[in-house]
Amino acid sequence: MSIPLKWMTAAIAAAVSCQAQNVANVVTQGEAVFSKTCATGYCHGVRGGSSGAPRLAARGFGQAYIDKIVRNGVPDTGMASFTTRLSPPDLVAVIAYVATLNGIASPDVSMDGVPNAVSTRPTLTGEAARGARLFSEAVRGFGRCSTCHEVGGFGIPVAAPIAKVPASVAELMVLTTPDVKTASMDGESMPALVLSQRKQSVVFYDLTSAPPVQRNAEPASVKFTDGSNWRHSAVIAYAPSELAAILDYLRAVTKP
Repeated sequence: MSIPLKWMTAAIAAAVSCQAQNVANVVTQGEAVFSKTCATGYCHGVRGGSSGAPRLAARGFGQAYIDKIVRNGVPDTGMASFTTRLSPPDLVAVIAYVATLNGIASPDVSMDGVPNAVSTRPTLTGEAARGARLFSEAVRGFGRCSTCHEVGGFGIPVAAPIAKVPASVAELMVLTTPDVKTASMDGESMPALVLSQRKQSVVFYDLTSAPPVQRNAEPASVKFTDGSNWRHSAVIAYAPSELAAILDYLRAVTKP
C-alpha cells in the first residue's frame, strides 16, 4: 500500500518541527547551565559578553572549536576542562548555547555529533615550554598571542594559521601583515581582516582594539582599500626574551 504524498509531507514537517523544538530546549538548558557556571565571577559574563575572561559572543567561533575548548580547557589559563565538571547532557547543552551566541542558528545537539577533539601537543621543555605559557598567559588579558592566533588547537583563529615562524625576534618585530586592509564605513576608518565578501553581506574583523570585533555589513556600506598602518600590537606587550621563548614554542609545534 502506497502512502499518500500529503501524509509523507506532514510527517516530514512534524519531524522537522520536533527536531527544532529539541534544539531549542537544549539551547535553553545550555543557557541556564552557562549562567551558573560560566557567567559568574571572573568569567565570561551574561550571554558571553565578558566580565573578565574573553568575550564569547559574536566571535565567529565554529561549533567544533567551541566543543574542543569546553571539553579540554586551555592549559595555563583559568579556562578549565568541563568534561568531568558537567554531565554529558549539560556539556552538550552549553556547547550548543555558546554556538548560538556565535551565529549558529541550529547547532548539533546530539550526544555524539560534535567531535571531542583531544590535544596532541608535543611534550615541551625549557624555553619552548615557557613560550607556550606566555602565548596564552591569562594575566596579559587581551594582549596575549592567543587572542588572535590558534596554535596546537589553543587560541582564537582570527588570523590565518602561522605557516612560517620568523627566524628571530628582530624579524618578528617588523613582521608585516599584508592581509590587513583599511575599511571605511559610517564615516570611520579601521584596520580590517576580511573573512568573506558575498552579495548579501560582508564579514570582517575590526582590528581597532583587542580582542578584534567581528562585524557584518551590507556590501554597499563598506569600502576596502589595500594596506593599513595597523601593527602587531601584541608584539610590544612582550619583552624580547619572552618573544624569543614564544618563537621557540612555535618552532616546536609548527610543522616545517
